[in-house]
Amino acid sequence: MSKRIDVKNKSIKELEKLCSDIREEILKVVSTNGGHLSSTLGATEIIVAMHKVFDSREDPFIFDVSHQSYAHKLITERWDEFATLRQFNGLCGYTKPSESDDDYFVAGHSSTSISLGVGAAKAIALKQEQKERIPVVLIGDGSMTAGMVYEALNELGDRKYPMVIILNDNEMSIAKPIGALSRMLSSAMASPFYQRFKRNTESFVDNFGDGAHYIAKRMEESLKLITPGMLFEEMGINYIGPVDGHNLNQLIDIMQTAKGLNKPVIIHAQTIKGKGYEIAEGHEEKWHGVGPFDLSDGHARKKSSQKSATQIYTESLLHLCEKNEKIVGATAAMPSGTGLSPLIEKYPTRFWDVAIAEQHAVTSMAALAKEGFKPFCTIYSTFLQRAYDQVIHDTCLMDLPVVFALDRAGIVGEDGETHQGVFDISYLRAIPNMTLFAPRDEKSFHQAMGFAASYEHPCSLRYPRGAFIETDLPESTAFELAKSQLLRSTKSNTLFIGYGNGVGRAYETAKYLDEEVSLLDLRFVKPLDKTMLASLAKTHKKWFVFSDSAKIGGVGSAILEFLAEEKIADIELTSFEYSDDFITHGNTKLVEESLELLPKQLAKKVAEG
Repeated sequence: MSKRIDVKNKSIKELEKLCSDIREEILKVVSTNGGHLSSTLGATEIIVAMHKVFDSREDPFIFDVSHQSYAHKLITERWDEFATLRQFNGLCGYTKPSESDDDYFVAGHSSTSISLGVGAAKAIALKQEQKERIPVVLIGDGSMTAGMVYEALNELGDRKYPMVIILNDNEMSIAKPIGALSRMLSSAMASPFYQRFKRNTESFVDNFGDGAHYIAKRMEESLKLITPGMLFEEMGINYIGPVDGHNLNQLIDIMQTAKGLNKPVIIHAQTIKGKGYEIAEGHEEKWHGVGPFDLSDGHARKKSSQKSATQIYTESLLHLCEKNEKIVGATAAMPSGTGLSPLIEKYPTRFWDVAIAEQHAVTSMAALAKEGFKPFCTIYSTFLQRAYDQVIHDTCLMDLPVVFALDRAGIVGEDGETHQGVFDISYLRAIPNMTLFAPRDEKSFHQAMGFAASYEHPCSLRYPRGAFIETDLPESTAFELAKSQLLRSTKSNTLFIGYGNGVGRAYETAKYLDEEVSLLDLRFVKPLDKTMLASLAKTHKKWFVFSDSAKIGGVGSAILEFLAEEKIADIELTSFEYSDDFITHGNTKLVEESLELLPKQLAKKVAEG
C-alpha cells in the first residue's frame, strides 16, 4: 500500500503541484480503465483543501455519489493501487469503507450525503465529540435536484448541527454570480472578520429589542439579495459563496472559517468540469463517465460493432412516436445513457429530462397517463429502486398505463455493487397490476415495444447494458400477453428456460452439452404462460432457469410458485440467477466467472446435476 500524502504540512505552492500530479494520474488511469472523469477533475482543489483543513480519519468525509472522490483515494494511501481502479479485485470507483478507513460510507446513488451528514452530526452530538469531529459533505449541483437533499436541509436548518457542506457547482445551476460586486461581497461574507462582526452584531441587538433586530435583519437581507445564498440562509444554514473552486488559498481560508463557526455552513464553490484536460472542459455530458480513450485526442479506444440494446430502444421508440403522438417520456438525468437524447431533441415538448428526481419522473408520468397519454419512463434498473413507492402508490394502484423501460438490467460491470441492475424483477413482481416482460434480441425488442405501446396497464420491460447475446435461434414472433415462445423442442428430459438476455446465455450453455435440450423463451415473468409450462411439465422433468436477475423473488421463484399452485411436484428446478449477495465491480466476464455463471461453467453444472 502506498503512503498517505501529508497534505497538512505542504505549502500552497506544493499543494498546487499536488493537484497537477493528481489530475495527471487520474487522466492516465481513466483513459486506460474508463471511469468518471469531468466531475472528479473539477473537484481536485476542493478535495485537497478538505484534507488540508479537516481529518478524514476523524471527520466524516461524505461524498455524494462519490464518483468525484478519485483525488481523495489518491491522497489516502491508494496512489500505487490506483491503476486497478474499477478493475476486478481492484479499487472501487466509489467510496467504500471496506477498502479504506478514510471512506466513511458506501455511495453510488446521488443526493444521500446531507442526510448522512445530519445522522453523523447527531451521533457526534450524542457522543459529545463536537470539539474533535465535524461532518464534511461534498455534493454536486446536479444532486441538489433531488428532494431528499431538501428534507435533510430542512432538519439541519432547524437543529443547527455543526456541519460543513461544500456545494461543487460545475453547471451554475444553483445561481449565476452577478459580476464583480457579487464576488466581492461573497468574499467579504466569507472572511473571519465578517463572521465575527455578524456574531457581535447579533449579541449587540439582543439588548435593544425587536426594533433593532428588525433593522439588522433587513440590512443583512439587502446584502443577500445580490448573492445566490438566500434560499439556504432562509432555511437557517449559513451560506458562503460563490467562491472559486480552483483557488486553493481561498478554499482553505474559507473552510477554516466554516469549521470554526460551530454551525451548519454551505460553501458554494464554482468549478470547471474536466479542469486540466482541455478536451473535456465545459458542460459536455459525454465526459461525465467514459470508457478507455486516447489522451491525445479524446477518442474512444474501442467501439463495439454490435448494436447496443439502448440503441435498439431509441430506434424503436422514435418509430413508435412517428405513429402515435400520445407517446411521451421522461428520464432522470440520464438522457444520453438511456438513449432518450434523440427523443428529447426531436420531440422537446413530449420528452423530458427531469434531473436527478426518479420519484418525480414516475409520478409526473402517472399524471400524463391519467390524462390519456402513453408515457415511457426510461430509467436504469438500479435507479428505479429510488422510486418504488411512486411505482406502487402513484402508478399501479390506479392501474395507469405507464411503461417502465429498465436499461442496464443485469450485471453492469465496472460500476459495481451500487449499480448492478439485479433486483427489478424481485421488487416489481410483487406489485398488483404490474406486467413484466423482456426481449431477447433486436427483433423481439421491437415487438416488445409495440406491445408496450398498446398495453393499457402498468408494465416493465428490462434489457441489458451493451448488446444482446447473439444466437441463430428461430425468429421471434409477435408479443402477446402471457405467451412464451418454444424455440427448440427435443425429446430430452431437460428444459432450459430463458428470460430476456438469459435466452442467449441458455443458448450458449447448450452448446457445451452432449445432448440437445429444449429451450423456452419465457418472455413474460408476470403473468406466466401457465398453459405452456403445464404442458412442458409433462415431458421435461429437469428445468434450468437463465435470467440476469436476483434469485430471491426472481424468475425461478415465479415458476416454483406456479408449480406449487398447480401441485406439480415432480419437477427438479435449478435457477442460475444471482445468489443472495451484492455483486462486485469489474469486467463483466470476470465477474460472471467469479460467480460461476459463464456458459461453460453452467454447462458443467447441468451435466453434473
